[in-house]
Amino acid sequence: MLALSRKKGEAIIVNNNVEITILEVKGDQVKIGISAPKEVPVYRKEVYAQIQQANEEAVSAEGLAALADLLG
Repeated sequence: MLALSRKKGEAIIVNNNVEITILEVKGDQVKIGISAPKEVPVYRKEVYAQIQQANEEAVSAEGLAALADLLG
């Protein structure tokens, strides 16, 4: 993991097309802004984990059986 120190208004660039800017720092909270092309998905980690879990459930044996029931 790369750890960087940034101040309000400073930014980092990821993969030449994603810019992460520090917008505000209040106590132990940091507000960031992310500029990325529309085709680059950006998720909070907890939302990403939920998406991954739902995808895994959808391809499980139970999920496939439920899909087969829906399709008749």
